[in-house]
Amino acid sequence: MANLLVRNVDESLVQNLREQAASHGRSAEAEHREILAKALRRPKRMSFAEVLMSMPDVGEDADFGRQDDGEAPNVFG
Repeated sequence: MANLLVRNVDESLVQNLREQAASHGRSAEAEHREILAKALRRPKRMSFAEVLMSMPDVGEDADFGRQDDGEAPNVFG
């Protein structure tokens, strides 16, 4: 594994890191790794089917219904 050295960190941030690590029962180094992993982890891409299935049910499609107003104009004239 690679090493990462971070310099010139404000002492209050270091203290906050230590306190957060202690509250999670980890070392400051382990807490730092977890914070980096969460911040940089790429979310799993959903498949097209998963995206469709996650869409809420919005009822009928009346907003998209076709309105027949008679003969369509000849646009290619």
